[in-house]
Amino acid sequence: MNLARVSGTVVSTRKEQSMEGLKFLILQQVNLEGKDDGGFVVAADSVGAGIGEYVLYASGSSARQTLATDKRPCDAVVMAIVDNWEVNGNLKYKKGVDD
Repeated sequence: MNLARVSGTVVSTRKEQSMEGLKFLILQQVNLEGKDDGGFVVAADSVGAGIGEYVLYASGSSARQTLATDKRPCDAVVMAIVDNWEVNGNLKYKKGVDD
């Protein structure tokens, strides 16, 4: 799993039929400090994440292991919305505080 922040959405009116009904999000990869680290990823959303939220996403064959993406040609999927994270006992992020 990877850590990212939702920075936008992608709308596609024409797509592979099996992808109908999926919402696509643009994710900015972040490091453990919450700072931008790496590139962007477009991922299918299986949990209802919104812009500005931190999420965990899976990529590769793991992206097809959710109920929303089973047997669909997905390379990345948002599988969790992050409430908080700690590193070495230090709280690095808590949802709703300094968002």
